[in-house]
Amino acid sequence: MTNSDAVSKTDVENNYDAKAITVLKGLEAVRKRPAMYIGDTGSRGLHHLVYEVVDNSVDEAMAGYCSSIKVTINENGSVTVEDDGRGIPVDEHPTEKIPALEVVMTKLHAGGKFDHDSYKVSGGLHGVGVSVVNALSEWCEVEVSRDGNVYYQKYKHGIPLVPLKKIGQRKKSGNKTTFMPDAEIFQTVEFKYDVLAARMRELAFLNKGLKIQISDARKDKSEFFFYKGGIATFVEWLNQNRTPLYKQPIYFTASREGVEMEFALQHNDSYVENIFSYVNNINTIEGGTHLVGFKTALTRTINSYANKNKLFKNGKNGTSGLQGEDVREGLTAVISVKVPDPQFEGQTKTKLGNSEVKGLVEQAVGEELAYFLDEHSPVAKRIIEKGKAASSARVAARKAKELARRKTALESGSLPGKLADCALRDPDHTELFLVEGDSAGGSAKQGRDRKFQAILPLRGKILNVEKARMDKILSNQEIRTMISAMGTGIGEEEFNIDKLRYGKIIIMTDADVDGSHIRTLILTFLFRYLQELIVQGHVYIAQPPLYMLKKGKESVYAYSDDERDRVLERMGRGQNIHVQRYKGLGEMNPDQLWRTTMDPETRTLLRITLEDAAEADQIFTTLMGDIVEPRRQFIQDNAQYVRNLDV
Repeated sequence: MTNSDAVSKTDVENNYDAKAITVLKGLEAVRKRPAMYIGDTGSRGLHHLVYEVVDNSVDEAMAGYCSSIKVTINENGSVTVEDDGRGIPVDEHPTEKIPALEVVMTKLHAGGKFDHDSYKVSGGLHGVGVSVVNALSEWCEVEVSRDGNVYYQKYKHGIPLVPLKKIGQRKKSGNKTTFMPDAEIFQTVEFKYDVLAARMRELAFLNKGLKIQISDARKDKSEFFFYKGGIATFVEWLNQNRTPLYKQPIYFTASREGVEMEFALQHNDSYVENIFSYVNNINTIEGGTHLVGFKTALTRTINSYANKNKLFKNGKNGTSGLQGEDVREGLTAVISVKVPDPQFEGQTKTKLGNSEVKGLVEQAVGEELAYFLDEHSPVAKRIIEKGKAASSARVAARKAKELARRKTALESGSLPGKLADCALRDPDHTELFLVEGDSAGGSAKQGRDRKFQAILPLRGKILNVEKARMDKILSNQEIRTMISAMGTGIGEEEFNIDKLRYGKIIIMTDADVDGSHIRTLILTFLFRYLQELIVQGHVYIAQPPLYMLKKGKESVYAYSDDERDRVLERMGRGQNIHVQRYKGLGEMNPDQLWRTTMDPETRTLLRITLEDAAEADQIFTTLMGDIVEPRRQFIQDNAQYVRNLDV
């Protein structure tokens, strides 16, 4: 049967005619397919609603019309965003014949971001932001202060409940938007203060002089962010728990062909690089042309300075000088560019694709950094000495890799002996459990589904990579074994996520202090050296039960103290209830481990995400770095949130 025959038959049998074509009008499409517009309907998508509203206020700030933004999580769970910008226009739209505010709130692809008269640069690129928020809210109300008057309109599911009306007078201008996310759309409608606060702090860093206040009326909590130093202060904040090689961050700005650029960088005594790149306030976690241009210019300019000042003695570092990874060891940097017409690769706006930006950034960084190094020779020499030490370590690391290949056959096709592999080879359907200890590893091997679940037992605590260079990291047996099992390789030249052998990397450790420590060590390693696995959603933490409660023939597993108490209440809290506290995975037999922790039908997995890379960097540095006092303070501040603690 040909394709045309099939269509004809369908038309006859199912009355497939014009009446069968559904047209979703207005914001119906958003409510029908919300994930297309905000990514997902989980916690991430929920918080994205706030970012969309705030981004409009930040766009006003970038245009020079807004100096203050206030975000409030209200007692009833709604959120209010208020600014002192120009206020959305309220006069009648020339073609839609309704107030411009109503157009902005109810029409997709409507806004002032498509030409460069109202906004030269903008983070809201598609004109769907605030209308999508309106569509996905149970209700939304907007107050606009403009031309001495205050205007008001309220919406339900994106549809106006009342016409725009004037409700008062006010000298100052601005917008005040309050919305209640729709519980029928989202899996959760509870906003997390810390998640929103991290983004507000980031925006305040990126927009020098912008005042942002965030408050939580549910907990009487509030913070105020205001940074005169902008991204230079951002770098200082990122390095606060490290030891900088020079006191002040290197900071410079440049403007080329309509692209505004801002750079701040400072080396520290650690062995990892942290470069955070932004385009129009959007965190480009996958980098792009601006990052490539920065890295290229950084390497070339530092090598040029070293050669000009004869800082490479006897060709010790080779004729080509330092490599990129050498000059970036211990580097913390923030790159922020404002591009009038940014082209992002993919739907998530995480990688800049404008080819012209690479050359503009490369030229600007080359000129400005060269000038700085010439004027600050002591700083230049510290950077180069750090790079030379990194170069020597890189050579040692290369030898360590070669040795590791000979010892454990890191190349593809050969796997570590203690890995219990699975039968399937398709990463979309396979899982690798990184299991603490041989005992738990044995139970996991017996209890697993051999078709798609692989088990890798880890003996003892792996190396703390926060305090080690690559050569030492690769000499650690457990780390070599993990790299071998996952198959991606490691390092700038070798890492290839397409070679990942398992779609899910699941960390499964005991629910005690040692287990928590091992889990943190593994996460630190993945964050620092295999971060792409986290970015692309491959890393998970298993959630084994803490208790088994048994009464007669009934056995119930509890995953928290609260859940244990609820089960006890249901069982009647009698003396004939046996409560077993699992301190280790090895205490469970294979069948119990399967049913509670490994069976996809009944288990709970916690996916590790990278909502805020800067915040994650701070946490890992605090927990695993050399400075004790920040770690002590972090533990004191967060002790109340610890679910289980065995001492």
